[in-house]
Amino acid sequence: MTRLAALSGDSVGSRAIWMGETHVAPGVASGPHHHGESETGIYVVAGHPEFIYSDGGREVRVRTKPGDYVYIPPFVHHVESNAHSEEEAVVVIARTTQEAIVENLPEL
Repeated sequence: MTRLAALSGDSVGSRAIWMGETHVAPGVASGPHHHGESETGIYVVAGHPEFIYSDGGREVRVRTKPGDYVYIPPFVHHVESNAHSEEEAVVVIARTTQEAIVENLPEL
């Protein structure tokens, strides 16, 4: 995954919001993780990435397409996946923290 900052404290002096773009190659998935206190908003530009999380012990898969929005609340354990695609996924991400908080987890 390649993350590119667009609006940040470093680039424009923002204090509360971070916004950028992520490119996910075909066949790639993150490990289970969460983003701490940060809320995350995602807009799917290209591809069909999946966002996988656990809800009450059952796995939930949010399959997306260009034009979809996804919200990930603070501390929600999830996986970002493009594992079952042959095309690159491109998403725009907005976060409510400037820090790139990523807490890796052994499982969802």
